[in-house]
Amino acid sequence: HLIASGDGHVVNVSSVFGLMGIPSQSAYNAAKFAVRGFTESLRQEMLIAGHKVGVTCVHPGGIKTNIVTNGRGAGATPEEIAEAGRQFQKIAFTRPEGAAKAILRGVRWNRPRVLIGPDARVFDGIPRLVGPRYEDVVGHLGRITGAANRMP
Repeated sequence: HLIASGDGHVVNVSSVFGLMGIPSQSAYNAAKFAVRGFTESLRQEMLIAGHKVGVTCVHPGGIKTNIVTNGRGAGATPEEIAEAGRQFQKIAFTRPEGAAKAILRGVRWNRPRVLIGPDARVFDGIPRLVGPRYEDVVGHLGRITGAANRMP
């Protein structure tokens, strides 16, 4: 329908976890990398075919929402989920209204990728600066912080 209309824009929401692999998040990373790959391929297909449909992939960092407290939290107690929610609010830098404005600005400028929040810029920048060796750094930090003990 968008192609037939000769106009429009597809916006898919990935995550910062679609920019960089994180220990203990392999299934979530896989889903978010899939969104990114699908969106990048779709954008190229629209460009090659000359369709006037824009395509943007959004990578939000921490957005001040209830995503953590409303999550499933496999095996977590209500107290652990509440504490995780409180901690998340401390590191979530972006308000939903700011995220919406950034997405609309990205659509208006037909950006292939929209990074939302300073944490998204960090997640995007690390693999760009370090290359695939970022995995060694993240793995080492995971060992130091005990992330391996929290993995499924």
